[in-house]
Amino acid sequence: MSAKESPIFKHVFTVPTDAIDVNGHVNNVVYVQWMQDVATLHSNAVGLSRGVYEDNRAAWVARTHHIDYLSPTFEGEEVEALTWISNLKKVTSLRKYKFFRKSDGALLARAETNWVYIDLQSGKPKALNDLILNAFTPLAENDEP
Repeated sequence: MSAKESPIFKHVFTVPTDAIDVNGHVNNVVYVQWMQDVATLHSNAVGLSRGVYEDNRAAWVARTHHIDYLSPTFEGEEVEALTWISNLKKVTSLRKYKFFRKSDGALLARAETNWVYIDLQSGKPKALNDLILNAFTPLAENDEP
C-alpha cells in the first residue's frame, strides 16, 4: 500500500525488555528510536528505501523532535505506532506520530519530527525531488487521527 492510498502508516510491536528504565516503564529516549524506526518503515513501504536515498546522494536528518508523554508504557505491551507526513516544504518535512496501547486504546504519546533533506556530499539542505513529493501525501491537520 502506498502513502498515496493511505497517508497514515501503522506499525504494531511489543515493548521489549531493553526499553524499560529504572522507573519500570519505557524510557523517554526509546520513543525517539521508535519514531525513527516507524519513519523508516513508512519510507520503505512507499518504495523509498535507504538505497534509493543513497542513489540520489541524499538523506533525511532530524532538526527537531517534540514528544508529549501521556501515559506510561510497560514491557510486553503491544503498541500501535501511527505516523504520517504533515507537510512537505522545499527542503523539510514535518512528520507526526501517535503511539497507542493496543489493549485499551490509550494514547501513550504524540510526537513530531522536523526532518531536513540533505545532500550526502555537502551536508547542506537539498530540495525535495519528485520521487519524494509523489511518494507522500501530506495529511491535513483536521484529518489527523
